[in-house]
Amino acid sequence: MPTIHINEQTFHYRTAGDPSAPPVVLLHALGQNASSWDGVAAALSDEFYVIALDQRGHGESSHADEYSFQKMQADVFAFVSHLKLERFILIGHSMGGTVAYLFAQQHPHMVERLVIEDTPVPTKPSKPINIPTSPPDEPLPFDWRVIPQILQQLNEPDPEWWGNLSRLTMPTLIIGGGETSHVATSQLHDTAGQMPNCEIVTVEEAGHHVHAQHPTAFLAHVKPFLS
Repeated sequence: MPTIHINEQTFHYRTAGDPSAPPVVLLHALGQNASSWDGVAAALSDEFYVIALDQRGHGESSHADEYSFQKMQADVFAFVSHLKLERFILIGHSMGGTVAYLFAQQHPHMVERLVIEDTPVPTKPSKPINIPTSPPDEPLPFDWRVIPQILQQLNEPDPEWWGNLSRLTMPTLIIGGGETSHVATSQLHDTAGQMPNCEIVTVEEAGHHVHAQHPTAFLAHVKPFLS
């Protein structure tokens, strides 16, 4: 798996497809890594050059002292700049979906199309998320310190994340997981309603991990949208 050193961190990533094809960048959820996209990458690699990043503290990428959506967004910018990607399709899931929203807000000219899997833009929750203070006894395949730092941000999100949604004029697709997801479909519709060029679909009974639980349905929506 290729490795690069940016932002004082070492990042691993996975690729599939012809490097001369249109690029697609994939951003995984909290606690996952680039390999979680392997099925999607294989399905898209006949038409696209697919690049899945292990975000900081995940997979084979190095652990950091600080974790935040902003830091991760800056990592993505440094990553795609290193790869000389001037314009690409961006797909994000959960934590990676929030990173994708923020990247698209900061660099809208670089995002040709945006796909978000079961992720609304964070707004202040009516009931704060419980933040764990110590790691579990069993080892984790990622840096546990990601959890409290990211959950703290979800409890106190920057209001500008919501306010800047109107900047996202690129074609956008939000895919929800229906009633079996912890994310309310209404939240996804509220987010979509703030963007001028956004469509939203629901894959019922898919839960939060749509591309893993119902890959055929996920790709049935994504592939036509990208084409």
